Amino acid sequence: MPVLGVKLHRSPVMSVRRTDLRSDRLVYVIVAQRPQRYRYKSSRIVYIGTTKKGLRRIAVSAAHRADQVLQLRGVREFEVRVVTCQARQNVKTWQKLERALLLRFREKHGDVPMCNQQGTRMQERDEFAYFRRERLDAVLSGLEA
Repeated sequence: MPVLGVKLHRSPVMSVRRTDLRSDRLVYVIVAQRPQRYRYKSSRIVYIGTTKKGLRRIAVSAAHRADQVLQLRGVREFEVRVVTCQARQNVKTWQKLERALLLRFREKHGDVPMCNQQGTRMQERDEFAYFRRERLDAVLSGLEA
């Protein structure tokens, strides 16, 4: 019986980094290494989501969306970035932040991120009473760089 060959792949399939997050309630963004085309302009952002279960949920979401993201044109790798905001009593600020980012992304690019189903017909409510549009634009630009 012939012996089977064994190969070690040089690049890691996944790496995990510990980070100091003070809250489990946060927004996460999946960013591809290559820009994808949208109606108005290209962007590396392919998903914007939220969780109240912290890093565990982010890992599950990244694994769940990996096939979909890696099938996009020219994408061989992606990273998941976290966006947080201050808390406010009686307001689910992380949900407001996700909605505000989705709305700004849609305004600037013409569509919601490719892997998002939520947000295509989303109407503006009070999100911009909590966050300045200029700051959200700066965060989106920082994620795309």
